[in-house]
Amino acid sequence: MSLRFYDTKTASVRDFKPLTDGEVKLYYCGATVQGMPHVGHVRSAIAYDILVRWLEYRGYNVTTVRNVTDIDDKILEKSANSFAEGFTADQHYQPREAWYALAYRFEQEFAKAYAALGVRRPTYEPRATGHITEMHELIETLISRGHAYPATDHSGDVYFDVRSFEAYGSLTRQKIDDMQAATDADPRGKRDPRDFALWKGHKESDPITASWTSPWGRGRPGWHLECSAMAAKYLGTHFDIHGGGLDLRFPHHENELAQSTAAGQGFANYWMHNGMVTYAGEKMSKSIGNTISPEEMLQLAEARVVRYFLGQAQYRSQLDYRPDSLTEAAAAVERIDTFISNAKYRAANRSSSVQATTVPEAFGAAMDDDLNVPMALAALHEAVRRGNAGLDANDDAIVYESLGQVLAMTEVLGLDDARSGSNAAHSAEAEALDTLIQAQLAERTQARAAKDWARSDAIRDALASAGITVADSADGARWILTK
Repeated sequence: MSLRFYDTKTASVRDFKPLTDGEVKLYYCGATVQGMPHVGHVRSAIAYDILVRWLEYRGYNVTTVRNVTDIDDKILEKSANSFAEGFTADQHYQPREAWYALAYRFEQEFAKAYAALGVRRPTYEPRATGHITEMHELIETLISRGHAYPATDHSGDVYFDVRSFEAYGSLTRQKIDDMQAATDADPRGKRDPRDFALWKGHKESDPITASWTSPWGRGRPGWHLECSAMAAKYLGTHFDIHGGGLDLRFPHHENELAQSTAAGQGFANYWMHNGMVTYAGEKMSKSIGNTISPEEMLQLAEARVVRYFLGQAQYRSQLDYRPDSLTEAAAAVERIDTFISNAKYRAANRSSSVQATTVPEAFGAAMDDDLNVPMALAALHEAVRRGNAGLDANDDAIVYESLGQVLAMTEVLGLDDARSGSNAAHSAEAEALDTLIQAQLAERTQARAAKDWARSDAIRDALASAGITVADSADGARWILTK
């Protein structure tokens, strides 16, 4: 089976053919850094991280761009109200947090969440505020082509004229007259309520630092314009894949597609959208208290477990969180990790070295079929089952073959990097603990060889008092943390 993806624009699964042989250029929407990352942000990042890893496994050289929206109405609103956050009534004199400081602070929180869950850094992560010149050029092109106009109220706003572009609505297959009005600017200067802002004239209520000079007066970019400018800057005007959350299809991606193609660009060849995360079948909402954040998940389970849960569904499907979801994911990860540990222990005792090899055919076929991760996980757990059967049968060939495949699959799914993310300190502690215990086990082995049973039992009992159980086998002694 060839590599196939569901393309939102054509509403069909298409064979994947890159514009340039051996290379893939991918843009996916990053965060508007107005607050802490929520679970939807992280689920999306993991979905595209798995996509990149699989493309690379299949031999492609992937260039990935994920933007940071660091200027936006919501960021300015949050900044304007920040003087009241975290201060008591007698501390009202504290200065409010500047919008750029607020945006940067939350950008770092996103970076920490991504790293904790093994989401690798993109090739480049541009900020909207660093690309004002490119945005001006795109606006001027659209005006010259008759697809954009300065507002008639002299506010400094510039709008995209949706009725000037016949293909408007093609991504979401809507008719203009059925669409909602664009609410991103005052409608009084618009020709049509659905026209959306490319440039927003400066308002006296906004800080002067949140504006830039332009041919149409001081102002700042519209949200949709930012992504079009940054994608073209780093990937070219025609690239392979544009991704993002399902909630971004309209108006954000519809407007990106319109303004870029109206400017004469080929833009994205494939549109991919990941599904949302729900809580026990319901949309997450702070007002009814059924939300959970990545930070809270990482307090409940190890990063490797959280990564497994957030990446386990097919990317286009809805992922439902329930209070027992992480427990189930932890059990699945434990089965994988227990086999890896046992198989590596056997290999080490027999002076064998096993590295990641190739994924089994069933895993590859599942991933090629629009990243069918549930079927890929079935192949992973089948390899674990087969490897455990090999351990029981003392069949090293099966054990090592299964281990190599399992390591290759966990690498593709990003589970290994999640372990080295937020749990880096934990992993270092575990390695140090293992070194100390292995020294005790070596001393116990020497005592047993010398038939010094008292010394052997004393070492075993000392470890047991610390919650460490020693398990003897034909391959030697292993330790298990039991508390």
